[in-house]
Amino acid sequence: MSSTELPSAPAASVTPRVGAVRVAEGERLRSAGLPGITLTIRSRPPAREGLPPALYVHGLGGSSQNWSALMARLDGLVDSEALDLPGFGDSPPPDDGDYSVTGHARAVIRHLDASGRGPVHLFGNSLGGAVATRVAAVRPDLVRTLTLVSPALPEIRAQRTAWPTALLALPGVAGLFTRITREWSAEQRVRGVLALCYGDPGIVTPEGFRDAVEEMERRLALPYFWDAMARSARGVVNAYTLGGQHGLWRQAERVLAPTLLVYGGRDQLVGYRMAQRAARAFRDSRLLSLPEAGHVAMMEYPETVATAFRELLADLGELTSPMAVGAES
Repeated sequence: MSSTELPSAPAASVTPRVGAVRVAEGERLRSAGLPGITLTIRSRPPAREGLPPALYVHGLGGSSQNWSALMARLDGLVDSEALDLPGFGDSPPPDDGDYSVTGHARAVIRHLDASGRGPVHLFGNSLGGAVATRVAAVRPDLVRTLTLVSPALPEIRAQRTAWPTALLALPGVAGLFTRITREWSAEQRVRGVLALCYGDPGIVTPEGFRDAVEEMERRLALPYFWDAMARSARGVVNAYTLGGQHGLWRQAERVLAPTLLVYGGRDQLVGYRMAQRAARAFRDSRLLSLPEAGHVAMMEYPETVATAFRELLADLGELTSPMAVGAES
């Protein structure tokens, strides 16, 4: 895949967004209309002028809300935006129905080209990590650093706990799962997600659990929810099978941006053993291993991840002020 396959886009139309989606204190939502897609963008007003821009990309089944805790801890360090990928969060499905890794990467690139915010500090988790890797490989001009939390890069032997997610990619499985789980409550579904994604689900506060249940109920009411999940899962599986220059590991080797890799020892979706391979693949990388974390370390240990990112910028000489070095939430 060459950069010509992920073209620039004309300027977006931007509309403030207010709705049922949860917005944390200090955050705001807006909609950005681009050719073929409409993206919901979550942002925090920058603490001061001149902060470098950052963009956060969530994983399969997630949303921009997954980054709220980390974004708050990076106030004063970067100017943060997190997007809802097409078909997730509060973004409607793409017009062309393309939920491939390349399709999602194209959405990220269109947003960055239209907003003129690049180069950014680019963050990605899980599926978003694969998307961010592809963006950094094909458009290095848009990425100043890359932070990947449990990126969905190909594994020869996936963990057994990851198989149900991969099975969603098979035709008809999403419909079958929908029928089987028709009687499941939103609370049951959220508990299942937390058990799969967190190293210790017990760290989720009662308020956080209630918010997750409310969001689950909202998403289940969307007519395209399972289609977006199934097609995006299929996109990840298809990306795993690509070889040559299209392969994600080959593209990881092409990334020029300094890269922070974050892996959790209790991750049930991305093997902890892949951390060392990733550290070798990305040419300018550092590795943060969190033995107690699961699949979403930026939600479980946001302060630790923020500190590692802060240290990356310090080593690169990119901290914008002395106070940012020791910033705490």
